[in-house]
Amino acid sequence: MSRLSVNEAIDLIENADLTELGKMAYAKKLQLHPEKITTFIVDRNINYTNVCWVDCKFCAFYRHAKEEDAYVLSFDEIGKKIEELIEIGGTQILFQGGVHPKLKIEWYEDLVEFISKKYPSITIHGFSAIEIDYIAKISKISSLEVLKRLKQKGLYSIPGAGAEVLSDRVRDIVAPKKCDTQTWLKIHEQAHSLDIKSTATMMFGTVESNKEIVKHWEHIRNLQDKTGGFRAFILWSFQGANTKLMQEYPNIQKQSSNRYLRLLAVSRLFLDNFKNIQSSWVTQGSYVGQLALKFGANDLGSTMMEENVVKAAGAAFRMNQEQMIELIRDVGEFPAKRNTNYDILEKF
Repeated sequence: MSRLSVNEAIDLIENADLTELGKMAYAKKLQLHPEKITTFIVDRNINYTNVCWVDCKFCAFYRHAKEEDAYVLSFDEIGKKIEELIEIGGTQILFQGGVHPKLKIEWYEDLVEFISKKYPSITIHGFSAIEIDYIAKISKISSLEVLKRLKQKGLYSIPGAGAEVLSDRVRDIVAPKKCDTQTWLKIHEQAHSLDIKSTATMMFGTVESNKEIVKHWEHIRNLQDKTGGFRAFILWSFQGANTKLMQEYPNIQKQSSNRYLRLLAVSRLFLDNFKNIQSSWVTQGSYVGQLALKFGANDLGSTMMEENVVKAAGAAFRMNQEQMIELIRDVGEFPAKRNTNYDILEKF
């Protein structure tokens, strides 16, 4: 079967019957996952600092350095959080922070080395392309050098954060200080060249068009053809509470469940070289997160022992391992705990 073109994908988003789209996406998922296993991971999202100079208009989490509640976690505080994760059987930390204007490569090297030596059972999945880009600039080295040095200290994998929508028009509105589309793609390509795998994400529901959404998918599909370095795709909707963007663009509508499931299904059909697509129950809630398993998703993501960024923007859904297992079984799939690599650790 030939690949979906950009125009065909736009047509599906705008005109296809939602139930039919779900059937098509589910059939595509079963081609890749015929055993009907739905995976999840037990991890913790550690936001090592909320200090950030990038001022993204869609973010309610960041603070400037002089604000009263600005922080940088000490290594001991980070260690305590990791120990709490290990106690509940966690295997990964998702490490993300604000883009701190003063932290250079040496601080990050010391941090990654501290974790990898003290907690060897924990996989470090951390630092978005935006963070890598800025660490390179402030340290006066290349982004490739940053990745090489962090890998040497124990960085295993990088998240897809900071992609938002890979359209420079959209980026100039929602996060004008962030790196452009080509830089985001370049840093992921560099990571893949060093055998640092990554994920790809998309935040929809701000000022983008359907064409810009599909062009984003085309960018990551092309890079996946070239490197095979993306492990998964994660789609999530803009959470607007407490953000500057909602003040500047009050006409932005909260995205419906219909819209989320529609885009998820078309992403499964378009991203034919991505084996794993994650359900964003953190922004959609557990019911729609579960429905997503019928619209192409094969992974429920993380149990999210800690999450602060989306929570600051008004979404505070929570789920533990037992609830995830129940949700997966409820739609006739087989639950399994995985690691960062999507290797199955335990079936239930």
